[in-house]
Amino acid sequence: MTDAPAVAAPVDRTTHPWWRSAVFYQVYPRSFADSNEDGVGDLRGVRDKLGYLELLGVNALWVCPVMRSPMADGGYDVADPRDIDELFGGLTAMDDLIAEAHSRQIKVTMDLVPNHTSDQHPWFREALAAASGSRERDRYIFQDGRGPDGAEPPNNWPSIFGGPAWTRITEPDGTPGQWYLHLFAREQPDLNWDNPEVAADFEQTLRFWLDRGVDGFRLDVAHGMAKPDGLPDLPAVASGLFALDDDDVRFNNPAVHDIHRRIRKVVDEYPDAVTIGEVWVTDNTRFGEYVRADELHLAFNFRLAEASFTAPAVRDAIDNSLAAVGPVFAAPTWTLSNHDIEREVTRYGGGAVGVARARAMILLELALPGAVFIYNGAELGLPNVDDLPDAVLQDPVWERSGHTERGRDGCRVPLPWEGAAPPFGFTTGSPWLPIPPEWAELTVEAQLEELGSTLSLYRMAMELRAVRPEFDGDRIEWYGSPAGCLAFRRPGGLVCVLNASDTPTSLPPGDVLLASALPEGGQLPPNAAAWLV
Repeated sequence: MTDAPAVAAPVDRTTHPWWRSAVFYQVYPRSFADSNEDGVGDLRGVRDKLGYLELLGVNALWVCPVMRSPMADGGYDVADPRDIDELFGGLTAMDDLIAEAHSRQIKVTMDLVPNHTSDQHPWFREALAAASGSRERDRYIFQDGRGPDGAEPPNNWPSIFGGPAWTRITEPDGTPGQWYLHLFAREQPDLNWDNPEVAADFEQTLRFWLDRGVDGFRLDVAHGMAKPDGLPDLPAVASGLFALDDDDVRFNNPAVHDIHRRIRKVVDEYPDAVTIGEVWVTDNTRFGEYVRADELHLAFNFRLAEASFTAPAVRDAIDNSLAAVGPVFAAPTWTLSNHDIEREVTRYGGGAVGVARARAMILLELALPGAVFIYNGAELGLPNVDDLPDAVLQDPVWERSGHTERGRDGCRVPLPWEGAAPPFGFTTGSPWLPIPPEWAELTVEAQLEELGSTLSLYRMAMELRAVRPEFDGDRIEWYGSPAGCLAFRRPGGLVCVLNASDTPTSLPPGDVLLASALPEGGQLPPNAAAWLV
């Protein structure tokens, strides 16, 4: 194999904040562990499993929304951003989780939702009771409708969850009234970030949680918030979950960067705190703007999660991800799944092939420089559950799409912990989504002591990544490799090889440190990856 030109993720190494190379573990609390028998996971359940997460080797938790909410969108419809919903155990449970996690040297980051609130938020209730043009309505985006009687929405924007992005209200006097904007569910009215009250209230929320010991935030829809002047029509109307592109006027407007600078000023008052943005922007230059020195610390890049399991697609995803952050000296981020994305085992083909490919990809992901995000259950090799009964579906996408899109519940099924039958120790009650009985072989209990299990592979890989000097350096060098394969080297000496072809391939010189499938005679099997030193 011959060296190819280096692809760099240049970093100023005079300092090395913890988050630049951390492994974050995403906890979807409803599905992680239930401590009170109501069938819904909670924060005490997370706290009870911190020993497992410590054993796994994670550096930080990303806790999906647990603030007070009517749960129209799994907690992303926030009614009080400075309180914890009793469904998850209340504020004391969050304080206890932070303290216990810190005692185990695990950081805690939490989701915040700056783009919108719940329609049950006191501000929105006040807006409904107030008059057109009032201070109360100006905190949100209310507009008169089009047409002589205002019966048409103000523009043609669709909701990301399907259907129109506008809902008409009934005025206090009982007459048909204005329309309010909701880029997501109708229960999630968009805030007006041109209103100084909105920014001031969000700063109060940031300080509230940072003062309680939270180590940072994942900011939902971080490319949203700022809306274009005049709210112009879209030239072409798309529909469906995450149906958007870089030219979509609903998102990625230049004024959003001033919002992030204001957020960063607050967070910088707290040493080591981190902001992580959900940024669905594919243009590398525009993506990089979000992680300039005075904006977000990290931003999710979804290219690797979106790449097919082919060597060209994976290499292109890596090259683009590094190129996006390199010019602004930011750390890259890598993820293969989350609560909105089909699980990787299913995405890569399902069955034994999907498992093999998912195992290979976690080795590739952990070999890359930067921060890694693991979605709970990925370490168990869980597939999507695509045959959930219609009656149990809870994702608002299901209703908003007129039952044409099943939504994201299939990747949110609760985790199996132990035992031979559902609910596998997740709860002693009835789980909020049913757990397939065939997951008996995928429980934590079944995999923990099995050296060949996916859980054991994750544990070994994360331990090696944490302690071996071969993972040093913030760039990669590509090797020439056979068709269907790719290989790169870290400056510290680690070599990672991925065989995405359907035939075995020869390994480069070196000792195998870890492999997702056992090499034989110096040959790496198909759908496998290996680390060499």
